[in-house]
Amino acid sequence: MKLCNFIDQNEIHLGLCLDGKIADLTKAGMATSMNELIANPIPDIDPSGLPVVPDKDIRYACVTVPSKIVCIGLNYKKHAEETGGTAPDEPVVFSKFNDALSPSGSEIYLPEWQRCYDYEAELVIVIGKEAWNIEAGEAGRYIFGYTCGNDLSARDSQFISNQWLIGKTFPGFAPAGPFIVTSDCFDPEAGHRILCERNGTPVQDGNTNDMIFSCADIVSYASRYCRLQPGDLVFTGTPPGVIMGKAKGKRDWLKKGEVLRITIDGIGTLENKLV
Repeated sequence: MKLCNFIDQNEIHLGLCLDGKIADLTKAGMATSMNELIANPIPDIDPSGLPVVPDKDIRYACVTVPSKIVCIGLNYKKHAEETGGTAPDEPVVFSKFNDALSPSGSEIYLPEWQRCYDYEAELVIVIGKEAWNIEAGEAGRYIFGYTCGNDLSARDSQFISNQWLIGKTFPGFAPAGPFIVTSDCFDPEAGHRILCERNGTPVQDGNTNDMIFSCADIVSYASRYCRLQPGDLVFTGTPPGVIMGKAKGKRDWLKKGEVLRITIDGIGTLENKLV
């Protein structure tokens, strides 16, 4: 299934994505939110007879209401190399505050007191049930689905210390969505293209096959150190092509007015304007 949260008369509704339209599961009385559906899955949804909205008229909401946003750094070998690092022996884990989450279509404010803004196109895991100290072999049972994400970063504050958080967690700096594709319909190890476009020009073009640590490895590792809850989001790292990977003097940092599009084959496209 492909699902989304959207706004209808100032309320968040849960939608089932069909060809060119969205079936309103909330209006049909099936579930009030993505988090409710994650907690109480509906195995087979028959879309016939459901109220629908043309997808061109949709205003998207945040994909979930997470208890936490977990992020993995340097999870693509070529990205590690372009930033002057080496492939890590274990996942590099950091986090973003919850108000960093923003929906597709939203405008993201770039604070004037920073200047080195960068994009990072990422596959994002949506946790389906509580996971605490689980093995990689069983991690798939804890994953509800996958979505698109952009780990926006302020590089000038990210590297003030060896803790990356303050350069990663400005409000809105974790845009994700607009769709969640359930895990039975998406295999991250099958090889999915990840594309980032800056004002329509491709700047990142990678593939999930290039991950150092698989989604199962990441969920297992993260669950050793924090209790993952249904609806939590796990950003899995970015392929090469970030601005920071360019030579000094050629780093054309993001600016207000630019538009970023993140597309992952099999999921969809996340789009945000910087203001």
